[in-house]
Amino acid sequence: MKTKFSSKLAGLLTSVVLISGTASANDSKPLPKEGIWRGVFTVSESQVPFNFEFKGKDSKNALLTLINGSRRDEFHVERRGVDSIYVKMNTYDAALVAKIEDNGTLTGEYRSLVPGFRGNSLPFIAEYGKSYRFVEPGKEIAPKHNISGKWEIKTYTKEAVPASIALLKQSGNKLTGVIMTVVGDTRELEGTVQGDEFELSGFTGPSPFIVKGKINDDNSITGEQGFGIYKNLKFDGLRNEKAELPDPYKLTFLKEGYKKLDFTFPDLKGQQVSLSDDKYKGKVVIIETIGTWCPNCTDQTVFLAPWFKKNQKRGVEAIAIGFEQKDDLEYAKYTLGKLKEKYGITYDILFGGIADKKIVAEKLPALNKFVAFPTTIIIDRKGDVREIYTGYTGTVTGKYYEEYEKKFNKVLDELIAEPVPQLAVAATTTGK
Repeated sequence: MKTKFSSKLAGLLTSVVLISGTASANDSKPLPKEGIWRGVFTVSESQVPFNFEFKGKDSKNALLTLINGSRRDEFHVERRGVDSIYVKMNTYDAALVAKIEDNGTLTGEYRSLVPGFRGNSLPFIAEYGKSYRFVEPGKEIAPKHNISGKWEIKTYTKEAVPASIALLKQSGNKLTGVIMTVVGDTRELEGTVQGDEFELSGFTGPSPFIVKGKINDDNSITGEQGFGIYKNLKFDGLRNEKAELPDPYKLTFLKEGYKKLDFTFPDLKGQQVSLSDDKYKGKVVIIETIGTWCPNCTDQTVFLAPWFKKNQKRGVEAIAIGFEQKDDLEYAKYTLGKLKEKYGITYDILFGGIADKKIVAEKLPALNKFVAFPTTIIIDRKGDVREIYTGYTGTVTGKYYEEYEKKFNKVLDELIAEPVPQLAVAATTTGK
């Protein structure tokens, strides 16, 4: 998801690799205790809790699993020195770096690993054996309301932004949910309702997210939400089961007079690849604009990579164009290469440049504008653009994901069924 306040966070929400390590024979302290832990980030003046499970008695097999409602994200752990651990956040270029204190707690920080990036780190402390998120067992306050359902959320910023939608599920004090915007979602959030107040947080590898709100007497909600080191944004919301976001199939489209897309970018070997290459002629082609720093791009990759393996022989190709945190091909080879390795990507991955929406729009000038990472562009066998989908809604959004998957397959089935042109039409040099 690429929101106004998360766009500035791009440097911190970047790609990462799996890490394994070897414990030193002289280690004087064991790895953290196996079991459930509760961590707390200090973000400006806010405390953002998160939960994880640690497993493994040596750093070769050690895993840290972040817990967010029903979602689980695993990360390998490396021993650093005699009393510290290093947890790379998979395909996000950030890590949890922590010291094992004498009392068994972990103290450390969430740190950006982008070369040359000077973003602030987020300090945290974690305690073993605590499975609660916000409220210690026995100290709960009976909720005055049940806020399960669909909420239309208005966020207050200096610039007007479209309303978002919160999908919430409450059972007693326990609250889970997700916030969807026109360009993606927050992934699953977990929290609590206490009296007439509620809190939600999420940490899946990218920077943590926090929501704090109050349930008003008129059943509206008000509060603040925000990512990482950036100031929380005020919001209010009304329950509205009929609320819908703008149609993601209509946000991005081709400029008048254009039917085709044209581009040339280097692949991970440095070789120039063009959409007009023979490889793509007469094929249905799926284009993805992504960034390894982008959580919704990762979720979309988790969907597309196995889909492509299953369907490629039907006459389909796919291209992911990565826009990264540095305008550096060698850096992109590393970040995009790790993405390819982790998710078993078998389609082409190209490097488009720096992660900037204006740059994407300049490099893909046939588009009316560029709104979000990821954006999916589907091209038919004649080389014409037939569908553009802005953003991505993950599995936590329920029916929205199901509708996306259903339409994606329907569109692809229809295009694959179209006859292969006798002379496969490639994109022209002008893209018109």
